[in-house]
Amino acid sequence: MKSIFETAREDDRLSTSVAMLQAGGMADTLRGEGEYTAFFPTDEAYSGFPGEVLDAITDDREWLSGMILYHVIQGKLTTWELAQMEAIRTLQGDHLDISGSPEAMRVNDAAVIQPNVECTNGIYHVIDRVLVPRAVEARVKGHV
Repeated sequence: MKSIFETAREDDRLSTSVAMLQAGGMADTLRGEGEYTAFFPTDEAYSGFPGEVLDAITDDREWLSGMILYHVIQGKLTTWELAQMEAIRTLQGDHLDISGSPEAMRVNDAAVIQPNVECTNGIYHVIDRVLVPRAVEARVKGHV
């Protein structure tokens, strides 16, 4: 078994998420010690994202870091455990809304399309949309 970062790097659907982790300086965190739960959007999820918004986020390291941290939770949580909650705080500080059953979970407006990928330092879930924290979304809209 490998770390969250190493496991995600081997998944062809997650190349954009992996590139974002590297650009935002989070690769080492998700390669290292600790227990984390990450939500990784597929490459297809990024293609549905407005290009100018994505460019604005990736051009600003603080916004990029905030967006990445919004996809990560402290602790290892399966969809079964997440389904017991209504919301959970991310490393970025905002909360993600959780709804649905473990088999049909939604995180904000994203559906979990592959749950519970076990790794040495936690777990990740593949989602079909990019999660953008409200603060980043508001600032980006003001700049685009």
